[in-house]
Amino acid sequence: MKHFFSVATLLACALVSVAGGHFVYFGTYTGAKSKGIYVSRFDPNTGKLSEPELAAETKSPNFLALDPAGKFLYAAGEMNNTPEKRGAVSAFKRDLKTGKLTLLNQQSSSGSGPCHVSVDSTGKTLLVANYGSGSIAALPVGTDGNLKEATTTIQHTGSSVNPKRQSGPHAHFIVPSPENRFALTCDLGLDKILIYPLDAAAAKLATNNSSFATVAPGAGPRHLAFSADGRFVYVINEVKLTITVFTYDARTAAMTEVQTLSTLPADCVVTEKDSCAEIAVHPSGKFVYGSNRGHDSIAVLAADARTGKLTLVQNEPTQGKTPRHFVIDPSGRWLLAENQNSDSVVVFAIDTTSGKLKPTGQKITVGSPVCAVFVLAE
Repeated sequence: MKHFFSVATLLACALVSVAGGHFVYFGTYTGAKSKGIYVSRFDPNTGKLSEPELAAETKSPNFLALDPAGKFLYAAGEMNNTPEKRGAVSAFKRDLKTGKLTLLNQQSSSGSGPCHVSVDSTGKTLLVANYGSGSIAALPVGTDGNLKEATTTIQHTGSSVNPKRQSGPHAHFIVPSPENRFALTCDLGLDKILIYPLDAAAAKLATNNSSFATVAPGAGPRHLAFSADGRFVYVINEVKLTITVFTYDARTAAMTEVQTLSTLPADCVVTEKDSCAEIAVHPSGKFVYGSNRGHDSIAVLAADARTGKLTLVQNEPTQGKTPRHFVIDPSGRWLLAENQNSDSVVVFAIDTTSGKLKPTGQKITVGSPVCAVFVLAE
């Protein structure tokens, strides 16, 4: 069976056996305890993280993405210092030995409140989602890593049933499809996953032949992840604390819902303070993980390889507050939970048979961590 992986996963899997281990970059909300992007070394044999160091000073780099070769790092920033008073995306060159970052340039995200970025598998297109304005954009990437002005900006329109959260569009996530022919974006305000044809060579998105899939009214789709074989899409719904499973047709990008289930224990009472955040598929494809804020746990779910359906097997406390993001190491043996409101990154061991998490007792302090990515350390 053919397997598909995201750009980040393909890069990470190629690095698993490297003796030098990995760097982990942490995006943060800047303030009294954070000045930008931090970097730690990670030992895949022990799961140990070194004390983080400032890799680059920049304002609120809330989501990070790497190019396919791992030479450049890109960050969405809620800095609003562009001529249009909008957000920006920053490009950095990596020092492959020290992990330090050098700013190359910045470009407008073509909207307000950029919250997610991704790079296509050719490394020629950067995609960005703007939560505040409910828009998405495609930016060309030069061979030197520099970003060019957006070639495509698409403004979403509409609303959904929750007047507090869904009075207008809120694009929260955008990623190329595994075959690199489409871009899928979650719009929390519309309860839709919108799908656009992607021309990676020209760094453009097309609105002709676009399509969409829907989740339950008021669910609030936030992020998504593809199954290891590319046949299923798992969408985590922020507002309703659920995951919706879709089949995915790589030829047409058609999506059909097959299941929606809660990310919380059956006896858990959901309050307005609770919400979901990140979702990820284990490198083996056997497990799916999702983070619960308020409940402050990672949901562990077993995936049926034939149907794509999920079964909840564990809710593991993250030993901190507000796990906005988490990341699984390339070997599939470790999970790093980033607790935004307790300024901590906590390391968990993954049982590769059951998928369950076990605390290792290891953690580091990072101010308001909200994103993390793995990359090769020389």
